[in-house]
Amino acid sequence: MKTIFKFFLNLFPRPILIRLSYVIRPLLAFFLRGKRYTDPIDGKSFRTFLPYGYGKQRPNVLSPSTLSLERHRLFWLYIKNETDFFSEKYRVLHFAPEQCFLKRFRQLKNIDYTTTDLLSPIADVKADICNLPFKDNSYDVIFCNHVLEHIPDDTKAMQELYRVMKPGGFGIFQIPQDLNRESTFEDNTITDKVERAKIFGQYDHVRVYGRDYFDKLRHVGFKVEEVDYTATLSDSEIDKYRLAKGEIIPLVRK
Repeated sequence: MKTIFKFFLNLFPRPILIRLSYVIRPLLAFFLRGKRYTDPIDGKSFRTFLPYGYGKQRPNVLSPSTLSLERHRLFWLYIKNETDFFSEKYRVLHFAPEQCFLKRFRQLKNIDYTTTDLLSPIADVKADICNLPFKDNSYDVIFCNHVLEHIPDDTKAMQELYRVMKPGGFGIFQIPQDLNRESTFEDNTITDKVERAKIFGQYDHVRVYGRDYFDKLRHVGFKVEEVDYTATLSDSEIDKYRLAKGEIIPLVRK
């Protein structure tokens, strides 16, 4: 199973994988149903989750029903339990919308919801994050998760995110991060896809963020809270939901 998933991840471009997943997902959810692990996004339980990863694969992390990963389930638990996202009237901008959230967010009556991405086939607005077609101070809430590690000029992207967020607004900007690194690592001389996946975690990532990521956001103007939400959960809950213990949620405000 692990080898098969790695083969498909590397064989097909991401837009095609997104489309294929709509067909495969119901079959996976049926054959892996059980009671040991639960996806909090849809409440369904399974005997096991699936492996995932472009470089080194992580076992038991991909939900068969929503195709969520550790970061998605952590994000969901946090905004559901710790914010008023599901009740307050907000104008929301969502970058590279994840399938596990898209339909659920579209059904919310309390938000005015816009999705954007340069390549995603499921985004409303095709746009470059470094040159957004939105007015200043347009959005109350911005979600931009696992996007910035793909952007060569991430400072410009952060400045654009700050520009279009309303004063008093908030956002969550998750990234793959090595918390043992003080400084972010980049090396454009590494061009081999296999080597890049090994070093950066994915062939199309341009950096590995260190702890200085939070200060980079602060330098742009954001107020940043480094939220370790797993610290509020029991070990049994972390295992049940298949979360990454100690993963930090970057909560930003303007």
